[in-house]
Amino acid sequence: MARNSSDYGAYTEKFTLQPPPSSHQLPLTGLIFAVKDIFDVEGTHSAAVSTAPAVLDMLKAGATCVGKTVTDEMAYSIDGENKHCGTPTNPCAADRVPGGSSSGSAVAVGAKLVDFSLGTDTGGSVRVPASYCGIFGFRPSHGIVSTSEVIPMAQSFDTVGWFARDPVILKRVGKVLLKLQDDNPVRFSRIIIAEDCFKLSSIPSERLIEVLINSIEKLYGSQKIEYASLGKYVEDNVPSLKHFSNNGTKNQEDNIPSLVALSSAMRLLQRYEFKNNHGEWVRSVEPDLGPGIAERVLEAFQTTDEKIDICCSLKTEMRAALSALLGDSSILAMPTVPGPPPKLQTEPTTLETFRAKAFSLLSVAGVSGFCQVSIPLGTHDGLPIAVSLLANHGSDGFLLDFVESIDATLKRQ
Repeated sequence: MARNSSDYGAYTEKFTLQPPPSSHQLPLTGLIFAVKDIFDVEGTHSAAVSTAPAVLDMLKAGATCVGKTVTDEMAYSIDGENKHCGTPTNPCAADRVPGGSSSGSAVAVGAKLVDFSLGTDTGGSVRVPASYCGIFGFRPSHGIVSTSEVIPMAQSFDTVGWFARDPVILKRVGKVLLKLQDDNPVRFSRIIIAEDCFKLSSIPSERLIEVLINSIEKLYGSQKIEYASLGKYVEDNVPSLKHFSNNGTKNQEDNIPSLVALSSAMRLLQRYEFKNNHGEWVRSVEPDLGPGIAERVLEAFQTTDEKIDICCSLKTEMRAALSALLGDSSILAMPTVPGPPPKLQTEPTTLETFRAKAFSLLSVAGVSGFCQVSIPLGTHDGLPIAVSLLANHGSDGFLLDFVESIDATLKRQ
């Protein structure tokens, strides 16, 4: 598709899918959206003979689809750079990566080309570009939203997520995708600030923690705020983690050993499932993969089933541990990523160091299967920054309600 400056390079294909005729107002009437290129949409690709249920849900709710968006090759990156389609332009910082793998979907929303968009999040592919592009990004509880007719990456972690510029539209879309009937009746009890996770961020704490704390205090009072070392809690309550720990890793401000181990387990299982899903195709077609992607695919092909059973046990333990911590009415706060978006064409070694730290944060929701939302907090030194909130598996409606409730006070900070 020929690109022009007005679309920020977000689209791989433009088209229009209208909602079905209706005699009454539908939940998403008047909204337009775009979808990540790995969603099946009937008639837009030779292999797509039907449309993914998540897309159909949006259409049936009254929204209009206007195109497919750029994704990192094989959905195997959190950077947003695509060798074949180009890199969508980050609307907040043109010299920075937009984040991936749902880069085009995030850019389309951030650049106000659409009201909302659909993406997928396996290791962070909605949360990261949402943070980098200054918008809201929601990763639902694993298994809650259908991933049918969406190309799998690693099904133990794959989710269909969505982007919006404001929490009202974020919630409207969520109510449809999550099939929520009424507003969630759960009342917020407390927010837990993961202090050790915020120490991983290069952003000053007052731009992240204090903004959030001030908003909670104004709305709910200081008694609703608690502090914890998430790394220590995970280390004490997830016994299978010892199989992925590097005993030589010291507890420093630039890493949290238990979360590094958690990330290692997540990425191992992700590589294993990716190989099973796509190995045969890659070997037979031998596609021309870009830098970074080719190396990750090769690493995935070298994965064996060693420790895979332990990864599955670890997922169960992690969900139980976080469920005990949060219950049905508490929220965990942490940075989405450890800093602002990296510059385009960043030296690979530097970028991998950043990515490793990011995955230690992103793996908390990934391994537990909990829902997580990335919330924009404006800019620092001219670059977008964000904070993330997590809630228990199945508490998606509660989390969407909470985000909407604190939005106005966050904006006044």
